[in-house]
Amino acid sequence: MLFKFLALALGVFAATAQAQTYPSKPIRMLVGSAPGGGTDLMARVIGDKLAIDLKNPVVVENRPGVSNTLAADVAAKSPADGHTLLMGVVTSQAIAPHLYKLNFDVNKDLAPIALVSNVPNVLVVNNAVAAKSVKELVALAKAQPGKLSYASSGSGSTQHIAGESFKQLTGTFITHIPYRGSGPALVDLIGGQTQLSFDTMPSVIGQIQAGKLRALAVTGSKRSPLLPDVPTMAEAGLPALQVSAWYGIYAPAATPRAIQEQLHKEVTAILAMPDTIKKLEAAGAEPGRLSQAAFAEFQASEFKRYGKLIKDNNLKVD
Repeated sequence: MLFKFLALALGVFAATAQAQTYPSKPIRMLVGSAPGGGTDLMARVIGDKLAIDLKNPVVVENRPGVSNTLAADVAAKSPADGHTLLMGVVTSQAIAPHLYKLNFDVNKDLAPIALVSNVPNVLVVNNAVAAKSVKELVALAKAQPGKLSYASSGSGSTQHIAGESFKQLTGTFITHIPYRGSGPALVDLIGGQTQLSFDTMPSVIGQIQAGKLRALAVTGSKRSPLLPDVPTMAEAGLPALQVSAWYGIYAPAATPRAIQEQLHKEVTAILAMPDTIKKLEAAGAEPGRLSQAAFAEFQASEFKRYGKLIKDNNLKVD
């Protein structure tokens, strides 16, 4: 009994000592997509501020591929000392596990630290597409089956889920073209290699405002303040199509509790800063305001919701 008590006491002492010296080296924040997309934006907004607050470098490292899960895999298998973080996204944390056989358990190997933001997806078309509304796009797709294509940041992304749901709900045949991130997907969308996308607001708002893309509908439950004249999918006649992206900080599951709590506190403070709020709102994102426990519950709920959606619609990766 004494041995067990001493072992427990030593464990607590070691964890406390580790937390008191944290961070002791540069922190890397893994991103599962290429630069230029919403996940990358969120990582840099938080990473820049976190580096200042912790007086320690925070390096954003992009590892695109397999629906953002390559980065999540690396994070899950990294030393649990708080020096490797993941900017997780709904794609990797709640969608991909239902579509791929992964080498890690998203619900056991990664600890949710803080919800960063929620953003709606937006149905956009390039300027060469004649459709000015969802109804007109459906008519165009039915008149030219297989000739239209939609770009996504990768198979299993929210763009992919929204695109396949749209096809099933409207009875249209539109080809899916997956990319390794929103950045390269948007280059081809604007260039006309693809005709539409259901990308996230942070990725497309600049292109919409610059007149390079036309927004037809948002996939959230309400209109976006940045696009007040753009209807929701429900208003456009497709109430069943509701897909939004969310982003959050994760750490390896065995990361000491004290470090997890410190990181949650730091990120929460960053999200309350006026300039952070301004940056997120400019990208169409709503800052996260959940406790760590509530964030874990939210992810579990989203994991279950997308699992049902994928199963009910028989969605598969390409």
